[in-house]
Amino acid sequence: MALSCSPVSEAPPTAFPALSRSQLATLQVNLGYRCNQSCSHCHVNAGPSRTEMMDADTIALVPAVLQARGITGLDLTGGAPELHPGFRDLVERARKLGVAVIDRCNLTILREPGQGDLAAFLADQGVTVVASLPCYSAANVDRQRGDGVFERSIAGLRQLNALGYGAEGSGLELDLVYNPQGPSLPPPQGLLEADYRRELAEHFGIRFNRLYTITNMPIQRFAAVLRQQGELERYMDLLRSHHNPANLAQVMCRSTLSVDWQGFLYDCDFNQMLGLQMLRLAAGGRDPRRHLRQLLEHDPSGESIAVADHCFGCSAGAGSSCGGALS
Repeated sequence: MALSCSPVSEAPPTAFPALSRSQLATLQVNLGYRCNQSCSHCHVNAGPSRTEMMDADTIALVPAVLQARGITGLDLTGGAPELHPGFRDLVERARKLGVAVIDRCNLTILREPGQGDLAAFLADQGVTVVASLPCYSAANVDRQRGDGVFERSIAGLRQLNALGYGAEGSGLELDLVYNPQGPSLPPPQGLLEADYRRELAEHFGIRFNRLYTITNMPIQRFAAVLRQQGELERYMDLLRSHHNPANLAQVMCRSTLSVDWQGFLYDCDFNQMLGLQMLRLAAGGRDPRRHLRQLLEHDPSGESIAVADHCFGCSAGAGSSCGGALS
């Protein structure tokens, strides 16, 4: 597949503090932008019409890099990563290496044609499912993600529960993800998790392990919507004014690298969407378009991380990462 000609940008001036990477623990791999949904908050601009997809040679590098760098976690995302024809083979190869695998699942994919056995496959492989469910209210979910999405999401959750996901002692972890409906910080994660647990159990008989609250990042589709509404600068001011330095020790870019569908490396998924290339202390500057294959020989620990104003979305308030609140 031909490589994208998307521009690679340098970080604009920012007041966000300098960061450096600790030991690499997780490789977050974007398998492509094709998705069965088009959500208003999606920072990837994923949707059914997107055709970008990781090729077989690049996918084959992933297990080799996991082994070479002693990486313990593989985080698969998209789009809907399950739509990639190499998804299941990659999961199986990573699990054989003893690597913990996360599937960033939108739940409705479990009900798509040709995916009838997907939930059973995930359970058989012991994959952790991190599932998007931005609210326990049907009206709110459908407003953000499309008509009928809530009903299909509940059906997907019931399918996972029937296989043991979310059950104590099953070893099958099911975590849910909350995003605010608009330009605001998420509520306290613990309190909202209790609400989710009560409402989903009482009305739908659904069980899960944890709830992650994730701040909407002011980039791509969400930023475009805010700009159109005249809300972007106000939202950026909100993020900057709620910066919490205590969160900097735990931001995900310190232990995670993001890989785009072409195999190029970024400090995080958000930098990837902005084309914001990595820094490299060892080379005394930038090494444009660094690729996954370089990790076969190079340990990125200790390198500086490229930061910009959108990074305040990870440090604001209780903090935000792919694993939810930081404090």
